[in-house]
Amino acid sequence: MRGMPVPAHDHWQKSSHCAQGDSCVHVVTDVGGGVKLTESSDSTGAILRTTPAAWAALVCTLKEGRCQD
Repeated sequence: MRGMPVPAHDHWQKSSHCAQGDSCVHVVTDVGGGVKLTESSDSTGAILRTTPAAWAALVCTLKEGRCQD
């Protein structure tokens, strides 16, 4: 894996759509109930934080609009 390793203190889940390359999205729920995202080849080790509702909306959008309101 290129770049910074995914932080070991959380149980990060790698995207099931991760290709064979070294660029994968990882997600974890934080202790406050929020959602954190990172990308394995990001050399800055940036972590994005969002709400569960925003994360769910993104996932639904990425799954070709199969969302229910």
